[in-house]
Amino acid sequence: VNVAIVGVGLVGSEFIAQVIATQSKKIAVVAVANSRQFLTSPTPLTASWKTDLASASKAFTLDAFTASLAASKATNPTVVLDCTSNENVAAYYPTWLEAGFHVVTPNKKAFSGDLSLYKKIKEIANGAPGAPLVYHESTVGAGLPVINTLNDLVNTGDKITKIEGIFSGTLSYIFNNFSTLDASAEPVQFSKVVSVAKDLGYTEPDPRDDLNGMDVARKVIILGRVAGLDLTQETVNVENIVPESLRSLSSEEFMKKLPEFDSHFEKLNKEAIQNGQVLRYVGLVDPIHGKSSVTLARYPASHPFASLKGSDNIIAFTTERFPSPLIIQGSGAGAAVTAFGIYSDILKIAERTQ
Repeated sequence: VNVAIVGVGLVGSEFIAQVIATQSKKIAVVAVANSRQFLTSPTPLTASWKTDLASASKAFTLDAFTASLAASKATNPTVVLDCTSNENVAAYYPTWLEAGFHVVTPNKKAFSGDLSLYKKIKEIANGAPGAPLVYHESTVGAGLPVINTLNDLVNTGDKITKIEGIFSGTLSYIFNNFSTLDASAEPVQFSKVVSVAKDLGYTEPDPRDDLNGMDVARKVIILGRVAGLDLTQETVNVENIVPESLRSLSSEEFMKKLPEFDSHFEKLNKEAIQNGQVLRYVGLVDPIHGKSSVTLARYPASHPFASLKGSDNIIAFTTERFPSPLIIQGSGAGAAVTAFGIYSDILKIAERTQ
C-alpha cells in the first residue's frame, strides 16, 4: 500500500524510521506533510525525506494534499495516516474515505468528539466488500492490542459487561509511586511525584491536562463507541482531580501552589492504605448500568491494578465469555510503541486489500 502522512512530528517520524529500518515490501511512504508544506513522490521516500520536505514548494492545505494524492492515480491502495491531534484533520476523514482512501490514525478526535462525525465515518467504512478501511488501534494504549481485542469480542458476539482500565501512562506513574502498599517505599508528597513526572517528560507541558481526566475520558468514549454505546463527553462522568482553586492559574503558578494541597491527597491515600487499598485513576465503560466514568478509585492489594509498576497501562475486559477479566498490560505511551500500533494497522490494510 502507499502511505501518505499528515503530521511528521515524533510519532510520524518514528513510523517512517521503522518502515525504512524494516525495509518493508508492503508499505511505501509516498507523501508527507507538515502544517506548512507537503511533498509527494512517485517512488518511496528515503531517509532524506526531512530535507526533501523542508525544500518542498507545495503549500499545505488538506484540499491541495488530497487533490495531489488523487492526481497520482496510484495503482496500489492509498492509506492516509493522520499523526496529528488536530480536529480539522479528523473532520476530513469522510472526504478521504469517500475518495477511496483508507485511514489509519492515533488521533483520538474523530472517535471521541462529535458523535455525528463518528457515525459518518462508520457509515462509509461499513465493512462491506470494497469499502474503505479505518484503523485506530493507537488511539487507546498506543501499541497495545486494545481496540483489536475489543473488536474481536464484539464481532464474535460476546457481551461486554465492563471495561475498566488505567489508560494514562502519566497518571499510572503518578499513582503507582504515590500510593503503594510496599512497606519499604519512602512516603512521597503528591506534588513531588507530579513534579518528577513533569521533569521526566511523562506529563503534558501543563500537568493539569493529564490531571483533569479529559484524555482518559476520550479513551473511555472511544472504547464505549467500539462496544456499541453512543458515549459523548456529556455522558461520561469525569472526576477532575485538579483542586478547584488551581484550575485557572498559569502552569507555573499551578506547580508552585500544588504543595498546598499535599495534605488533601495524603488524607485520601492514608484512608486507602489503612483499608489495605491503593489509589488508582481509572476509566470505566459500563454498558450494563450506563454509568461510564473516570474516577480516582481504591483497589485492594489482590487486584491487578494495585500491582502495576512504572507508567504501564492496564485494561480489563469483563464479558459473558470472560467473567474472569481478559487483561492487557504494557507500555501505553511513547513514539516507538505508538508507531508500532500504526505500522500493525497499515499491515492489516495491506493484507486485506491484496
